[in-house]
Amino acid sequence: MSDDRILQLEETVAYQAKTIDELSEQLAAQWTEIDRLKKRFEVLTERFLTLEETAGERPAITKPPHY
Repeated sequence: MSDDRILQLEETVAYQAKTIDELSEQLAAQWTEIDRLKKRFEVLTERFLTLEETAGERPAITKPPHY
C-alpha cells in the first residue's frame, strides 16, 4: 500500500471514531432524558390515580329536562 492510501484510511478511521464518540454521547444524553421523563410520568400517574380515588362518584348521565 502506498503512504497516501494508508493516510487516507487513517483519516477515515479517525473520522469514524469521532462520529461514534459523538453518537455515543448523544445516546447517553437521550437515555438520561428518557429516565427523567419516565420518573416524571410515574409521579403524574400516581397523582392522577390519587385524584381519581378522591374525586368521588361520577354523576349519572341523564337527559336534560327539555327532552
